[in-house]
Amino acid sequence: MTVAQNIAFGLPKGLSPTAIRQLVETQLIAVQLEGYSQRYPHQLSGGQQQRVALARALASQPEALLLDEPFSALDTHLRSQLEQQMVGTLADYKGVTLFVTHNMEEAYRICPDLLVLEKGKAVHYGTKYDIFEHPATVSVAQLTGCKNFSSAVAVTQNQVQAIDWDCKLSVIEPIPEALSNIGIRAHQIIFTDNPNQENTFLCWLARTSETPHRITLFLKLHHPPTNNNDYHLQAEVFKEKWTTLKDKPMPWYVRLDSSRLILME
Repeated sequence: MTVAQNIAFGLPKGLSPTAIRQLVETQLIAVQLEGYSQRYPHQLSGGQQQRVALARALASQPEALLLDEPFSALDTHLRSQLEQQMVGTLADYKGVTLFVTHNMEEAYRICPDLLVLEKGKAVHYGTKYDIFEHPATVSVAQLTGCKNFSSAVAVTQNQVQAIDWDCKLSVIEPIPEALSNIGIRAHQIIFTDNPNQENTFLCWLARTSETPHRITLFLKLHHPPTNNNDYHLQAEVFKEKWTTLKDKPMPWYVRLDSSRLILME
C-alpha cells in the first residue's frame, strides 16, 4: 500500500474520500512527510517508515498509544532525529502513551514517569527523577546505569559500612531498615587533592576503558591493585579531565559524595 493507504487503513468506515484525504494530509504534516502520500514502503528510509507507522496509529485518534522500541532498528543519528520529531508530534496527543524500551537514557529523555519491570513484575514506579535518584533495589539501580555496588550494613544513623569497598561512609538520606547495598554512579565519583574531606579515600588505577568521549577508570581503594581485574570502583571522566589526571602520581584521592550515595534494600 502507499503511504496514504497505510495512514487511512485504520480510519472509521463511512468517511468520504475528501474527509479521508484531509485526515491523511493532516497526519503527513504532523510527521513532516508532506508530498509522500503516493510513495511505497520500499521508496522510504527506515526513519520515514517509522513516521508513517506513527501517523497511521494516530490517525484513528486512539485513547492509548503503545510504542514498542520504535527506534531500535535505526542508526544513532536517525534515532535522535526521529525521537525529537516524535516528541513534538506527541505533544498534541491527548491520550496515554506507553513507551517500551531497554534504553534508559532514551526513556529518561522521552518519558516523565517510568515503570520498571523485572521478570514480569513491577519493581519500581515513579517519576524519572525519583527512579534515577532513589532506585529501590540493586536491579533497578543497575538498569538505570549504576555500576558501583557494595553490600552494606548500618553503623550509626548516618553512617554505613561498605563491606566490599572496606570503608565507612557518611550518608545523608535515611538508612532503610532492610539496607542491603550502597551504590554510587561512575560519573559522580570525585577526584580531589584534599584528603581531609568526608568520604575521601586513597586509590590506585587498575586499568582504563575508552569510549569516544569518556574514559572509565577502574580504581582500587586503600592499596595498589594486584592485577587488571583487582578494583573496587568504576569512575567515568571526560577525556579533557583525563588529560590532566593521568600524569598525576599515584595514589590519587577519590571522594564519594554523601549526597550521591544510593542506599538500597
